Amino acid sequence: MRIGLLLLNIFSFLLMSCGDGESQSQITDIETENQKTPITAKAIENFDYSDYALSTNGEEAVADWEKYQELAIQISYLKKADLSFFNGDKKLLKKFIDEFKAQIPEDLQTNPIISRTIIIETTLLRLNENLTLDNIDSDLKLESVKEVVVAFSNLNYQINKKLSRDIYEQIKAEY
Repeated sequence: MRIGLLLLNIFSFLLMSCGDGESQSQITDIETENQKTPITAKAIENFDYSDYALSTNGEEAVADWEKYQELAIQISYLKKADLSFFNGDKKLLKKFIDEFKAQIPEDLQTNPIISRTIIIETTLLRLNENLTLDNIDSDLKLESVKEVVVAFSNLNYQINKKLSRDIYEQIKAEY
């Protein structure tokens, strides 16, 4: 009787341990599926968007805007797939964003430029969340990187547009 009970326990133990191998391979498949597209400089270069650079007047207008200069440097690092600034502490990122918005030069405080800074804030916080969470797949992280780069490019576009409109308004008719 004891031998039968012992054999039954051994058989049930073997049966239960066989199921673990299948679930482990399924977990491995899911993890590799989540890591399909790594965030690399090459993947970021392949983004399809219009990358606007500041004009000479734009560079002069933002020369004293320290947080803009710092964000421009961090965006250039981001384009090289250096995510260290964006996946850090959320409180530090939030403090940076608040200072970024507070230091907007007076001549650039227009509704389109302010709205672009708010969009940058949203995309930076979303990127931070996506990079710090482990269960977010790489495709979504890569999409968040693209949103930040596009938002910064659109800010540059709005700054250029505002400054060229100011120059156009200063031109007076000669007749």
